[in-house]
Amino acid sequence: MPGLLRSDRGGLSVSSPSGERKDACSLRIIQRDESPMEKGLSGLRGRDFELSDVFYFSKKGLEAIVEDEVTQRFSSEELVSWNLLTRTNVNFQYVSPRLTMVWVLGVIVRYCVLLPLRLTLAVIGISLFVIGTTLVGQLPRNRLKNFLSEVVHLTCCRICVRALSGTIHYHNRQYRPQKGGICVANHTSPIDVLILTTDGCYTMVGQVHGGLMGIIQRSMVKACPHIWFERSEMKDRHLVIRRLKEHIALKEELPILIFPEGTCINNTSVMMFKKGSFEIGGTIHPVAIKYNPRFGDAFWNSSKYNIVSYLLRVMTSWAIVCDVWYMPPMTREEGEDAVQFANRVKSAIAVQGGLTELPWDGGLKRAKVKDTFKEEQQKNYSKMIVGNGSLKSELD
Repeated sequence: MPGLLRSDRGGLSVSSPSGERKDACSLRIIQRDESPMEKGLSGLRGRDFELSDVFYFSKKGLEAIVEDEVTQRFSSEELVSWNLLTRTNVNFQYVSPRLTMVWVLGVIVRYCVLLPLRLTLAVIGISLFVIGTTLVGQLPRNRLKNFLSEVVHLTCCRICVRALSGTIHYHNRQYRPQKGGICVANHTSPIDVLILTTDGCYTMVGQVHGGLMGIIQRSMVKACPHIWFERSEMKDRHLVIRRLKEHIALKEELPILIFPEGTCINNTSVMMFKKGSFEIGGTIHPVAIKYNPRFGDAFWNSSKYNIVSYLLRVMTSWAIVCDVWYMPPMTREEGEDAVQFANRVKSAIAVQGGLTELPWDGGLKRAKVKDTFKEEQQKNYSKMIVGNGSLKSELD
């Protein structure tokens, strides 16, 4: 036989004689044509409008309704095979008694052995972090304070990563972000900060929080010039840009860490980068982060889980395994605006991390599509239909 058919909780899979596994059925609901709409229309008709064109647009609309490529980026990606957690629901076949016993044993190990150890490490790491940054913050601003601040940040973040059983593989360390620059990365989880800070210190940019996170933020800013904004200030884009420009003007300051997507994406794609981070000037240091979902789901679906529930899910997974690629620094080219520069950096990160590049705004996670964007798409569609837009130029 050319291969053996095997069924598991993730569905059917084919094992070839070489041991390589292939999907017997796709995790996608439908199979769609990914070619541009202009190309699809050009293969259906000539220059003149035909009534049959409506079927093509209806087909595209139904595909978007059945399987929207945007909203599915805000839920955990499905795995081809079950990893003994509770994430795989597509193509569910059966759970045998033997497999159930293995799962129960895994629950006992994860909750009764790993979780207490991880909680202990997390408490130690956070406590040392708050105490250490508070004490360092009492020193006058000089090289000694900067050195001690970096030691505290690196040490405590590494302890916290150990609390997640984190295994991180860093690539191209010669391109690590330098002082006076801006580090931009794709965003999957709040622990992205820990992943990057384990290998180097950064100036954080974010919103002021309350509770435990607020205590940590206030202690951090005493030891290092992090940039925290009130909610009202975050709405003033020009104020944010001005404060960031003042920071990078000082070449001895730590690089700024920014996640231009503005929200967490499920580690399968990179969505639109907000242009504000690329209007500041200076050198951009792109970083691609890719988690391995077989050992644990790092994605934070903030619409479904609060931070406590999310951390519990992460700390009861098998491990957090990821790859981090540092990429060559990039600068804005002559004649290139902020949007074009942001798209160029986004494309480079997507290619390096093996992620799908999408033009959509991550803000669609909580907000509706703007009317202006709908109108722009309607104009493009009308140009295709009457044959005086991009389709006509291609045919010419």
